[in-house]
Amino acid sequence: MSGAERRRVRVTAGFFDQLDSQLGADRGPHGEPSATDFVALELPAIIDRFAEGFDDLPEIEPGVGSARMLIAAGVLVGAVVVYGLLADDDVIDLIGVSIDP
Repeated sequence: MSGAERRRVRVTAGFFDQLDSQLGADRGPHGEPSATDFVALELPAIIDRFAEGFDDLPEIEPGVGSARMLIAAGVLVGAVVVYGLLADDDVIDLIGVSIDP
C-alpha cells in the first residue's frame, strides 16, 4: 500500500475494556486523565497513525505483518502502546492498549 492510501480503522470493544481498566471514568484526584479524555485527545492521532502508516509500524511478532503496534509518547499520558490487526476486509482493528501514565 502506498503512503497516499488510507485504511479504515475500527476500535474494538476489547480496546475500550482495556482502556477503562487503566483509566477510570472520572479524572483522578491529581488531574489524572479519564478514559473519555484519552478518547477525545489521544485516540484521533492514534487512529491516523494506523490508517496512514500501518505498514511502517513495528510488527507485534516478527514475521507477522498483519499485527502491528504503535509506541508513542502521549499528550495526556507518558507513553502508550496500541495494538492493531489487519483484518481480511483490509480494515485495521485496534485490539489493545497499554498506558504508562
